[in-house]
Amino acid sequence: MPRAPLLRVPYTDPLPAPKIIPTSASTASGAIAALVDFLSPSLLPSKTSTSQTTARSKLSTSPLYSSGDGGGGGGKTLLLTGAGISVASGLADYRGTNGTYTLNKTYRPIYFNEFCESHEARKRYWARSFLGWTNLEKARPNKAHEACGDLGQIGVVGSLITQNVDSFHPTAHPHLPTTELHGYLRSLVCLTCRSEYPRNTFQSQLSRLNPTWAAFLAEMLACGALDTENPDERRKKGLKTNPDGDVDIPDAPYTTFRYPACPVCLEKPPKRADGGGGTVRVQTDRDGAWDPKSEGGVLKPAVIMFGESIPAATKIAAEKAVDAADRILVVGSSLATYSAWRLVKMAKERHMPIGVLNMGGVRGEDAFFGDVEAANTGREAVRCSENAEKVLPQVVRILQEMKGRG
Repeated sequence: MPRAPLLRVPYTDPLPAPKIIPTSASTASGAIAALVDFLSPSLLPSKTSTSQTTARSKLSTSPLYSSGDGGGGGGKTLLLTGAGISVASGLADYRGTNGTYTLNKTYRPIYFNEFCESHEARKRYWARSFLGWTNLEKARPNKAHEACGDLGQIGVVGSLITQNVDSFHPTAHPHLPTTELHGYLRSLVCLTCRSEYPRNTFQSQLSRLNPTWAAFLAEMLACGALDTENPDERRKKGLKTNPDGDVDIPDAPYTTFRYPACPVCLEKPPKRADGGGGTVRVQTDRDGAWDPKSEGGVLKPAVIMFGESIPAATKIAAEKAVDAADRILVVGSSLATYSAWRLVKMAKERHMPIGVLNMGGVRGEDAFFGDVEAANTGREAVRCSENAEKVLPQVVRILQEMKGRG
């Protein structure tokens, strides 16, 4: 019997406490000094090696290549951010003190194959997402996101890769080239025709199709259950919180939930992909909800679900961002997802200086910092466990002063 394909499950094991590098970075002021030391070479003209320059020249001929400044690394830093940078915006993370995997041991995200194959799984997903979307929609970028943009404005950072799906980075700094590695929640994408659809419009349709759920949502908003992402506070009001706008209600009647079909497929049914002729059947009930007799027209959040492959263009863009940089700084990520961890591994293989600003441990960080010399003051490597929203703006201010003096 053929085996089912293996899925890469979320890395949920406890991570060891970080080894602070340099040791002076164990305080906030020391971490700021070390981060300034790490980032300051990006204020200077590039001293990129000949081999790196040649590689970048080859990359710049690709139509997918975009450096934001016409090509070349320019000695700039690449930022790689994760859920930790959005905690100050009121969103939950995964593995922090109040993270989903820390406090909700039974949490299991939906997998791509489940969403695609099961109408019941989609009803459960959209019911939970319907309730959680309100809090995500009203959240805004914080000072750490703004600091990332400021680092781009002064020429220290050339591009940014984010694992986050909250769209805070492109909102806070549209001028800074940003690769959203795991997609975004602001839109949906049709699994059949690949058209995108605004989430706000979709949310309004969910409300119309599910008046009882809409009334419950209004009740939760009135009692303040959705005013916080703190799992303990929400649990007291009968809710469990998960990242990415997902609210869990114990014993909820998820089977009653309805969701709309792709409007593009309804208006113009696409041709069958199997070459058998004819079009894909997409139909709705009398209220406009997707009918399980349909052969397509299912809308999915434009995020990369567990078990789903990152689009080739996105993967290539992320790899080229690594190749185009001279150093990489990880902010607010434990690198527990392989798609992010492998990018830092690539940077290490290219002998790039690596920095990590993250509260708590990072997956396999010994491999990144095991060969750091004792004399390092932050220039070649930095590892600190501080609040990004507090330290990054101060790092920006110091670098701005340094640039002004230069």
